[in-house]
Amino acid sequence: YIPVCSDGGIVHDHHMTLALAMGADFMMLGRYFSRFDESPTDRIKINGTYYKEYWGEGSNRARNWQRYDLGGAKKLSFEEGVDSYVPYAGSLHDNVGVTLSKIRSTMCNCGALTIPELQEKARLTLVSSTSIVEGGSHDVILRDQFTRANV
Repeated sequence: YIPVCSDGGIVHDHHMTLALAMGADFMMLGRYFSRFDESPTDRIKINGTYYKEYWGEGSNRARNWQRYDLGGAKKLSFEEGVDSYVPYAGSLHDNVGVTLSKIRSTMCNCGALTIPELQEKARLTLVSSTSIVEGGSHDVILRDQFTRANV
């Protein structure tokens, strides 16, 4: 048995569910966790929207030459990670429960109670962007977007 890791790029809840469904035993979640108050980077405002700084372990900023250097010159031979900003998401406490609930909900929709059962039962299907819009709420005004003050 060789464990499978989903390494890099996981940001949203559905990314985690997809990784688990496709066979991941565990996931690297640096980018997911970097969005929260608990990450050590500053929250900054860019064009009216808050972001948190993020850099991948393989980036020049991380300077992890021990792991990535191929020639022993104590420098990065190539840059694999990004140095960027990610959308700010508030506190981890307020978000991790929602993430776990979304994963459990998708598992339930697949008829799976365990991750191995999800990996066995899940079926990935390619859908168009139109079907995503049509599958959600459309041609209505959602109550949380409309108040009596707007009348």
